Amino acid sequence: MANPSLRKMEADLEVNKTTLHNWKKNRPKLFNFIVESYKDKEILQNNLDYFIEQSKLIENGISNTKQRII
Repeated sequence: MANPSLRKMEADLEVNKTTLHNWKKNRPKLFNFIVESYKDKEILQNNLDYFIEQSKLIENGISNTKQRII
């Protein structure tokens, strides 16, 4: 997974690019924590999308089974 873009981080954190560069230079642990949080968020979103897709497949299977029984 790629690092989030600085523009996205600027908008989400409501800071400017200079602040982000300063954090990267002077507070690397904070900056790395923020980047890792974005990666975790992306993983969670992918998992959620997968679960939604699986839920739809299960619902379709249930409705098909109901139609065959009725």
